[in-house]
Amino acid sequence: MSKPVLVIGGGGHASVLVEMLKQLKYPIAAIISPEIDETRKVLQGIKHQLKDDAVLSYDCKEVVLINGIGSLPGNSLLRIDVFKRFKKLGYTFLTLVSPHAIVSQYAELGEGVQVMPSAVIQPGTIVGANSIINTAVSIEHDCTIGMHNHIAPGAVICGEVVTAEKVHIGPGAVVIQSVKIAENSVVGAGAYLTKNIEENNIVYPCKVIIKKFNGKFT
Repeated sequence: MSKPVLVIGGGGHASVLVEMLKQLKYPIAAIISPEIDETRKVLQGIKHQLKDDAVLSYDCKEVVLINGIGSLPGNSLLRIDVFKRFKKLGYTFLTLVSPHAIVSQYAELGEGVQVMPSAVIQPGTIVGANSIINTAVSIEHDCTIGMHNHIAPGAVICGEVVTAEKVHIGPGAVVIQSVKIAENSVVGAGAYLTKNIEENNIVYPCKVIIKKFNGKFT
């Protein structure tokens, strides 16, 4: 029998995780969040507690946690703080893989990693703790994804890519093989990354300029 799960967060990201937990038959003890969207049917009928400190009323050996806080570029500190705080207090975060994802038995997932539906993770890949591999992401062979990363929906990571901590790769972005991405960097939505990038950088996609065609190539 699986340990009861406490979900920290009550928004959109948490709702996706709750559905995955239900699909996998995990018992959900409570959702811990100052606010919860009661209109989300997937969250209805689950015990709701308002303060993060409510976690402390549960023995760290008797429950596991799910980090239901989402992650956006420049706005991931809350998610990281939640992970670090409760790890220091002795709690364990569940590594959660959608039943509709494909993860090689030769891939390695760190504590608290979340793999969403239709994601694919190929052999030899290592994913660091507290990272999100979102819907329909493709991570090819022998990649190393750092802690606290968010690989957003539809991104494609080719073989042997290495990312450091706190990297965000936006929706639909493509990172070609063997590229290295340093800490706290962002690859923008739709970008095509062909070179290594240093820490604290943002890669923007090319601008598409539309103008009337005059019938001649210049």
